[in-house]
Amino acid sequence: MNWNTSFGLWAAVAMLGFYAQAQQTLDPGAIRRQTQQAEYYVREFEREVELQRGGEKRVWRSKQDAVSRVRRLKEAYPNDPDVEKLFLRVRTALIKSKGDYTEVVAEWTAYKRNEEALRKTVAKLGETEWQRLLDGHAGKVLGKAFPTPDSAKVTVDALNGTYVVLDDIRYPMNQFYGASGEYIHTGRPSSGFYFLRIASRDWLGPYEAVKRYRRNVDSGLQDVEKWTVLGKIVDVTMENPRPSEDGVGSAYYGWVVQPVALYVPGCVLAVRNTEGAENTGRFIGEEQVEQIKNGWYTVKEIPENVTPERLMEIFMTAIKEKNYKLYCACIDPERQKTPAGEDLLRYHWDLHQERFHNEYIHATFGKAKITVQQGFDEKNDDENFFLTDEQKATLKKISGVKIEEATVESKAYDANGKQLGSPHRHTLIRKGGGRWYVEDYAVRF
Repeated sequence: MNWNTSFGLWAAVAMLGFYAQAQQTLDPGAIRRQTQQAEYYVREFEREVELQRGGEKRVWRSKQDAVSRVRRLKEAYPNDPDVEKLFLRVRTALIKSKGDYTEVVAEWTAYKRNEEALRKTVAKLGETEWQRLLDGHAGKVLGKAFPTPDSAKVTVDALNGTYVVLDDIRYPMNQFYGASGEYIHTGRPSSGFYFLRIASRDWLGPYEAVKRYRRNVDSGLQDVEKWTVLGKIVDVTMENPRPSEDGVGSAYYGWVVQPVALYVPGCVLAVRNTEGAENTGRFIGEEQVEQIKNGWYTVKEIPENVTPERLMEIFMTAIKEKNYKLYCACIDPERQKTPAGEDLLRYHWDLHQERFHNEYIHATFGKAKITVQQGFDEKNDDENFFLTDEQKATLKKISGVKIEEATVESKAYDANGKQLGSPHRHTLIRKGGGRWYVEDYAVRF
């Protein structure tokens, strides 16, 4: 057999194979089976998207199978009507899986602009007061903190009335309990140590004031780990500032410093308050803060006939505008009767502040669903259909105080207008036909 004959036979066989493959490709039964298999994963992907209700998630169980299978079908059978339907369904599900979005309006972010203006005001007041404190102690502040005065040569009496600025106070990292008290240490053996006394109100009062600043002024301020402190040298002591786990370590002499002012440059300055004040410490500008904030509050009271949906809007507004009094007024009074309850309110206030600063900027609310949890429900038409007016009156009398529960769903949006996660459910309560209150105030938006 010559070369031409062999090539002819090979070409014939190849053509037959191509014809057979083409026949298989165009086989309606094969297309239908592949389409049905792909449709299963598309349906599962659509169900996952539907369950997210506008939210995005990181892992989709059926997404990749749906996308890859329908892509292969579309490339192989571009004109098949059933394949085209699957293609369009995947496209729709993909878009929805990226999360719902909306247009951001300026009113949603007004609270951020107000907060920034207030932060700058308080920072400027603190900066001015810090300089005034330094000027007021001119000549009494050590020119440089390190190396420390040598305690072997300098007595406490010689440093009487002397102040020092310590700009590397790390708390709680360098906190320790010594033989003579509770301190924060700063320094090293080669340059000497200062032991900042923190068990007294000279530290605790200003420290609490900075926490109030964070709660009421600047949600962006994280836990302060490095402080600048103006302090007064009051004593010298020997302590072990860096004990190991078994308590073993070296003891060193260090100067005991009494705090005068706690400073976070660019943010806030806090000092010990005058005797008889409500708090033992205050941050500079604290007296003006509430007056400034009162000028930007868009809601100042809650109507007695407020609806659950409107109350959730007011609750969100109170958090965004840092109106703690209004925030508390939204919440069921039963949740605020004990010190533990009050602490929980403040704890979740801080969490809400952080979320509206770092995660989302606004939330929208769906229509409330109201049910009667206790007492007679005069609006239950199905049950009341069977009752006489006399029976209704009797049931209303014996059923006690009516307690109603409302559930409202929220959708939170980030700075780009994208919905974050699935909707969250909030519960509100009303007793005896009174005003609605937020019951589970800890739920995120």
